Amino acid sequence: MMKPGGPFKMPPPRLPGGTGQSAVPQPADRPGLPISQRSRIPAFEVMRITDRVAQRRADGHDVVSLCAGEPSARPAPGTLKPAGYTGPLGTAPLREAIAGHYRDWYGVELDPATVAVTTGSSGAFQLVFLAAFDPGDRVALVSPGYPAYRNILTALGVSVVEIPVGPETRYQPTPALLDAAAEAHGPLAGLVVASPANPTGTMLGRAELAALSEWCSVRGVRLISDEIYHGITFADGGDHAAGGAGAGADSDRRGVTVRELDPEAVVINSFSKYWGMTGWRLGWAILPHSLVAPLEALASNFALSPPAPAQELALSAFTEESYAQRDAVVEGFARARQLILDAAPQLDWGVAAPSDGAFYYYSELGPQLARFGDSIEYARALLEGADVAVVPGVDFDPLAGQRAVRLSYAAGESAVAEALDRIIRFQR
Repeated sequence: MMKPGGPFKMPPPRLPGGTGQSAVPQPADRPGLPISQRSRIPAFEVMRITDRVAQRRADGHDVVSLCAGEPSARPAPGTLKPAGYTGPLGTAPLREAIAGHYRDWYGVELDPATVAVTTGSSGAFQLVFLAAFDPGDRVALVSPGYPAYRNILTALGVSVVEIPVGPETRYQPTPALLDAAAEAHGPLAGLVVASPANPTGTMLGRAELAALSEWCSVRGVRLISDEIYHGITFADGGDHAAGGAGAGADSDRRGVTVRELDPEAVVINSFSKYWGMTGWRLGWAILPHSLVAPLEALASNFALSPPAPAQELALSAFTEESYAQRDAVVEGFARARQLILDAAPQLDWGVAAPSDGAFYYYSELGPQLARFGDSIEYARALLEGADVAVVPGVDFDPLAGQRAVRLSYAAGESAVAEALDRIIRFQR
C-alpha cells in the first residue's frame, strides 16, 4: 500500500561492506546536465490529448474522440512469422510491390531501387530531411500545416520559413507566395507540400502542383510531397480534388503524385492512413537516384532496417481484395464527412477549410471564441463538459491556431454522429 505523503521509493543500492552510502548518486546530488537545444520543440498536442482521453476512459467516462488521424478499420495481422533484419531500405519484394502500386494507380514507372521503406512516414521525413538539407538551409511550408514538418526540421537545425495561407489560396502555397517568402527570408533550399493536407484536407490539383514543381525546378529548390492521404478523397471535392484544370486521368481522383511531374522530387507516403496500419510503423519514400545512397547510409545507422513483420503484412496491401476493402472504408469516411458538413450551420463556427480529402475538418470557431476565449480552452471545456475530444489549432498554426479546431472523422459515422450531437448540445 502506498504510504501517505507520496509514492513509494526504492532504497538506494548500498556499497559492499554496509557503509550505507549510495553506489549511484541520487538526482538531488547531481549537478544539472545540459539539454540539447534541438530538443526544445513543442510536443505534439494530439498525442497529449490522446493520453487525456485514455485517462478519462479509465475513470469511467464515455469519451468520443475526434482527435487522432487513425482509421478505426484496421487490417488483421494474420500469422506473424519469425523475422530478422532486412535491408536498410526494406525487402526487395515490398519495394517492387510499391513500385507496382505507382504503375497501377498513377501510370508512373519507378525503379524499385529508388523506393526506400521506412519506419512510418515520420521515419521517412527524418531521413529525407537529413539527406537533403544542412543546418541553416531554409525550407518553406504552409501554416496551418502538420507540425512534425516544422519540428523535425527545427530539431535538425534547418530554418523553417512558414507561409501563412487561408481560404484565398485554399490553404495551399502558390508561386506568388513562394516569391514573397524568398524575398523576405532569402533563397529557399526546399519546399514541403501536402495534398490532401493535414489539418485542412485541401488538395493541389494537377495544374497547381505543376506550377509549384516548375517554380522549384527553375530555382533549384528541393520539392518534397507528402502524399500520405492519397486514396482518401471525395467526389464532391471540386476540381482540386479531381485533379484540377487539364487533368484527364482517372487516377487523379486519388491524388496527383508529384513524380508524374518531376523525377527529382521526393514523395513520402505510408501504410498508416489509406490502409489503416498506423501501429505497424511502416512508410516509404520515393527518391531521386542521387538521394538513394545517402538515405541508405543514414537508415542503416539510425534504424538498421524497417520492421520486418510489418513489411511482410504490407505485401498483402496491393491486392484487388485489399484495395476494395480500403475503398469501402473511404466510403465510410465520406459519409462521416457529410454528417459534419450537414451539421455545420448548427455548429455555428467560423470559416472552414474545404475538406477535399484525408479525414479532417478544420474550422475557425467563430462565435464560440467570444464564449471560450481560444481553441485550447474550448477543447478543454468540450472534453470535460461533453466527453468529446477535438484538437485545438495551435498544433498546426502557431500564429492563428488559437482560433480554430480540427475534427478527425476517421473514427467513423457513429462516433461522428454522437460527437456532433454532444457538441451542439454543449454549445447551447
